[in-house]
Amino acid sequence: MQLIPVLDILNGVVVRGVAGRRDQYCPIESCLTESVQGLDVARAIQSAFAWNEFYVADLDAILHGRPNVALYRDLIAKGLSLSIDAGISTVPRVLELLAMGATRVIVGLESCPTPAALREIVASVPRGQIVFSLDLKGGVPLASSAWGNDPDAIAAEAIRCGVTQLIVLDLAGVGTGAGVPTIPLCRRLRATYGTAIEIVTGGGVRGTEDLELLRQSGIDGVLLASVLHQPGFQLGEEWLAS
Repeated sequence: MQLIPVLDILNGVVVRGVAGRRDQYCPIESCLTESVQGLDVARAIQSAFAWNEFYVADLDAILHGRPNVALYRDLIAKGLSLSIDAGISTVPRVLELLAMGATRVIVGLESCPTPAALREIVASVPRGQIVFSLDLKGGVPLASSAWGNDPDAIAAEAIRCGVTQLIVLDLAGVGTGAGVPTIPLCRRLRATYGTAIEIVTGGGVRGTEDLELLRQSGIDGVLLASVLHQPGFQLGEEWLAS
């Protein structure tokens, strides 16, 4: 199971997301670094955990259409592999990010207006470069009416569109340290689709006990943000090597 550090970017700096209340997000306070600049935070995480793959959730792009392109380029120039969620909903923007050097582009449910738009995006690039994020808040999909309101049905539709990698994320759990609320849904998806899809989740991870539960649930990858910056958080070799 892969562990994937997250950089949540808002107003140009790394913030701590809590329960999806974006108007209350504040710059992070971290035991790893005093800086809130994306490149500095990434370097600190890389130094502490030796990870080279990062997930960038660019809230400036998602909320305001102002992507932090210079940050993407700086991170890529340092040799980091990036999965970028920048409010993508069109093929040209996907191609821009891939041309810049992004490893994967995240197409989020809250940004993608229709299944047809997702299908067009998936068909435009090589297999494995598009990840669909099943965005929820309190179990409710952050979706236009074109998608409906059933998370299982939305996942099925995304897979019919050609998606092979899913992020299942409930914003209500993010940054709360209350455990990962998406585990039941992830288990259902694994039981339904087997190994035909890759499932990544996160939000609310408290420590290695949660990671072990996620691994036992058949999760392929876990997004980690707030917990990385807490004093005393440590990972054994079995996790750092994963």
